[in-house]
Amino acid sequence: MESQALKALALEAAHDAGAMLKENFGGNHAFQEKTSYADLVTEFDHRSEEIIVKKIQKRFPDHDILTEEGRTRVENSPYRWIIDPVDGTTNYAHGFPIFCVAIGLEHQSELQLGVVYLPTLNELFVAERGQGAWLNSERIRVSTIDRLAQGLLIGSSPHDRNLLELNLKLFDRFVRASHNVLRVGSAAAALCYLAAGRVDGYWGLVLQPWDLAAASLILREAGGVATNFKNEPINIYGREIAASNGKIHGEMLKILNDAMNT
Repeated sequence: MESQALKALALEAAHDAGAMLKENFGGNHAFQEKTSYADLVTEFDHRSEEIIVKKIQKRFPDHDILTEEGRTRVENSPYRWIIDPVDGTTNYAHGFPIFCVAIGLEHQSELQLGVVYLPTLNELFVAERGQGAWLNSERIRVSTIDRLAQGLLIGSSPHDRNLLELNLKLFDRFVRASHNVLRVGSAAAALCYLAAGRVDGYWGLVLQPWDLAAASLILREAGGVATNFKNEPINIYGREIAASNGKIHGEMLKILNDAMNT
């Protein structure tokens, strides 16, 4: 079946790109700044992208491909691959071991497949639409924490320094309202940790579709909830996300909106 071929390709591409990243991981890598001094790219972002895109183009040349570093447009294709070749580039460039390869696939504008691979931890998160979410072949579910005061959260790491004051305000309010707030430097990893029940909520500012595509499907298939700050269903082409196990979502949205409006 084609769905199995698509999944097999995504798994192979994520594994091969991740293996290259792991082989070259360690120490400080040379990097370039993109939109700001905090928005980085390394040669390994490009090498990872090349590995993934070449595999897709060889097997499915009629598929559209959107990546963080570029676009291979195929007009009127029902399929679109949405790829972050290294989510967590700043971590990678500095030798911090939380980063991942994220590969999502849309069919007729609906997410069908999500693969997120953290090579240094050997953690492979996978979800297919309607088939649940999995970590290294084990089924995962979100946590059952039902009070924000008992929750552990992951906060946003936006590159846009114009949002620094707002994000610090959000950190302050969420730290006061929960057990604690972490930062991991990778939206895809954060959403997968939420899907696996390791944390209970996440918020993100100024995100891109490649940050969200694969991991948002994994979260949804694990029973989680992802919306914008108005509690509307998440649009991966939007800019913000409030994500949770579903049980603390209302409390999170109240803090987000109070902070945004004061």
